[in-house]
Formats: sequence, structure tokens, C-alpha cells
Amino acid sequence: MSEVIGIVGAGVMGRGIAQLFAQAGHEIRLFDADAAAVEAAIGFVRGMIDRQVTKGTLSAEAAADMAGRIGACDAPAGLAGCTIVVEAIVERLEPKQALFRDLEPIVGPDCILATNTSSLLVSAIASTCARPERVAGLHFFNPVPLMKLAEVIPGVLTDAAVTERLRALVEGAGHRAVLAADQPGFLVNHAGRALYTEGFRLVEEGVADYVTIDRIMREGAGFRMGPFELLDLTGLDVSGSVMQSIYEQFQHDPRYRPSALVPPRVAAGIYGRKSGRGFYAYAGSERQDPAEAPAPDARGTIWLHADVGDAVRDLLGDAVVADPAAADVLLLSLWGEDVTGAALRLGLDPARCVAIDPATDIAKRRTLMHSPATRADAIAVAHALLARDGGTVSVIADSVGFAAQRIMAMIVNTGCEIAQRGIASPADIDDAVRIGLGYPTGPLALGDRIGARRVFDVLAGLQAATGDPRYRPSQWLRRRALLGLTLVPA
Repeated sequence: MSEVIGIVGAGVMGRGIAQLFAQAGHEIRLFDADAAAVEAAIGFVRGMIDRQVTKGTLSAEAAADMAGRIGACDAPAGLAGCTIVVEAIVERLEPKQALFRDLEPIVGPDCILATNTSSLLVSAIASTCARPERVAGLHFFNPVPLMKLAEVIPGVLTDAAVTERLRALVEGAGHRAVLAADQPGFLVNHAGRALYTEGFRLVEEGVADYVTIDRIMREGAGFRMGPFELLDLTGLDVSGSVMQSIYEQFQHDPRYRPSALVPPRVAAGIYGRKSGRGFYAYAGSERQDPAEAPAPDARGTIWLHADVGDAVRDLLGDAVVADPAAADVLLLSLWGEDVTGAALRLGLDPARCVAIDPATDIAKRRTLMHSPATRADAIAVAHALLARDGGTVSVIADSVGFAAQRIMAMIVNTGCEIAQRGIASPADIDDAVRIGLGYPTGPLALGDRIGARRVFDVLAGLQAATGDPRYRPSQWLRRRALLGLTLVPA
């Protein structure tokens, strides 16, 4: 079904939405209070269409037809014949409410009013409308034509037919439509809190620095970016505000607690790429990664606990000895435990104990962890032996669950809590996170890959060690872990 789609706001998001729906065969009417912005946006979209002709992915005739579907409005009255209007204006409640109130007497009774808000409650935007049942959220991600995802968010009073029509509109344009309840952060911004907040917790506890955590998550855990690289890209001023907002909207739930490390950096104007300095330094747009220290020149023998995998055993080869009393290093493999607790539990000499994280890909990066009692020479021998094939090794301080286990467990737990609250379906949760956040897999599928019981044990271990309710397992996770069920329903 072809729609006549009005778009209010000719900024980055508005022009992206215009391009997407023009390409899908819909008529577009673009309005902005700044007429020059409309002209620039239409020129930009037509330029993007022309690029497809140059690349040979679109015929000149199809491009001309597509470009001809995009028109400008010089006043809101020009939106009178629209069947759907999408607003992409400033992210403040009052202007959005005023816009929809002004549009209601202009558009027809069956016209849908959709908001591209990323953080405001749809029900609040609809609350001053005469017909709130036709108002819904339609949240796209930048750049709109390339980010193949949109959140469809019904307000409390939104008619089900409106939700279904928007879902069909999005899918007809080739994007994945996910349905999210009108809750803080909707789906994607809600799910994305865990990566950031747990990364900050690790820094606050002195487990590792920003760069080390990023390397572990990017190389060892297979994420496209670590938390601090991603914060530099999005801007700490923006992401910090979202963290604070979601924490407040969820009544200060400790799971979403932001970090005290953020306000001083924001106050100093250290936002990331856009300020030329963030957690990394930048030369233009190029991130300047600190050089990684070489492996120490150390030799010795190592004893392996029974849980250490075959890949590590093969790597260490002739350095392995059978008698722990004769070894320079005692190597453990731990899930949801720190070196301190494991050494005491196993009755091993803590001065020689080091642990390797089994949750990460040792072909890409190995993570070693030591207790406060571990001798420096034992750490050096373990590091040298695990780097003997030229592989990279990160060394971190003691932490229940290392770094990657903690971050991934919190990502899984957040996804489970979204499912438990009924904010979105399991399939929508996993697809939204994978597409919208670029994670290697969705949180529920990640939990199944690790093992629900292991994730539960990591969280329970953290909660027991810290006393922090931040780590309390979601009931979705707890019940399925204890029953041996998968997190993604069969």
C-alpha cells in the first residue's frame, strides 16, 4: 500500500526517513520551519539517489521516479493530504506535543501521527492530542537507510491497527520492525545500558583501564567496539545524558546506575571524537590507540588446574608440570569467581595463582587475572608463556567474572529483564540488539551460547561478593537457568 508520508524536520534523521520511504515507493512531503533546511535535505536525498545510479544499482528512470516523489511544503497546511506524518524535530516534549496538536485539525481523521523520539514517552507526547489513539512511536537509527531497524512503539492508548500499519510500513521498506513497549529507552537504548555501565564499574574498581577493557571486548569477546570506543563515537555528553535519564525513569534501579566517572569528563568537554579527545586521543577523525606493552622476558613452569582447556594446554606445551609444588605458576580457569576465592577454595598458594578467562577467544586475545597476593614474577611467567606463540595477552586485577564475563552477563541479564517485563518479544530483543547495536549476537542468544546457568552463576557471584543489587539475576534468567531451559524459548 502506497502512503503519502509527511515528514516534519529536515535534519539528519528527517532526510534519512525521507530517502528510505521514497525508495520504498511512497510520496514524501517534507516540512521544516527553516525552508533552507528543506531545500538542502531534498538536495541531499536526490544526491544519494544519484549515487546509486552512478554505482549501477539503480536505473536512471527509477531514480527520476524516486526523486519525483519527494516534495517540499512551505507550511504545515501542505501536510493536509498525508496518511502518515512522522516528526523528527528537537528532542523535547513540549515542541513535539505542540506540533501534534497543531497537526490534528490539518490532517485527516485516519492519518497516523508518528514520533521519531528516542527517549521521550510516546504516551506523554500523545497526552495533549484530541485523538491519542492514532499517535505512536516510530524510532529509526542513524543513518536511516543503512541501519535496517526501526522500533514501533505504541503508547498506552494507541490503536492496535495503527501499530500494525506502521510495522507493515517499515517492513515494506526493507527494515526489521521490532515492537517495543512505551518504557524508558524503549528496546535498543534500554538494552545498550549494560555494556557502558559495567565497563565503567570495572574501571571504578581498578580491574582494568579503558583501553584494556576495549581490547578484551573487541578482540576476545568479538564485539565490534568496546564500551569506551563506542562512547567516544556516540559522544559522552549524549550517552551520559541517556544513562542518567534511563536510571531516573526506572526509579533508580541499581541495574542502570550511571558512573561517577562521567560528570567530570563531560564538565571538562571531553566528549570523544567530536571534541577531539575522549577516552582516546584523535588526530582528525583517526583514533590514536596506545601501543601495547610487549610480553615480559620471563621463563618458568606452570601447573594447570583440571578445568583449563585443551587449547591452553597445547599452547603451553613443555612448560606444563604435573606437580603444583614444583611450578612457578598455578593456572586456573574460572567462571563467576575471582582468583582470591578460587585459591582459598582449592587450597592453593595464592602467591602463585593466576587465572585465564575461558569466556573469550584465545586465538584473538587471552585475559589473565591475578589476586592482590599473586607475586609479580608469577604474573610475568604466566604472561610470557601465554604469549609464546605471538598471541596478545591482557592482564587484569582480581574480579569475580573477569571483565568479559561480567559485561556479557550484564548484557544477557538486561535482555532477560526486558523479556520478563514484556517490553519486547525474545525474537525482537535479539534482532534489535544485533542490528541496532551491532553486537555479535542478541543478548538472549548470547546467554544460550555461554550457558544460562553460567551467566546466572557469574551474576550470583558478583552479588555475593559486592552486596550490590545491581547484579541480581532477572527472574527470566533465574528460572530458566535453574530448570535447564534455554533463554530463547524453543
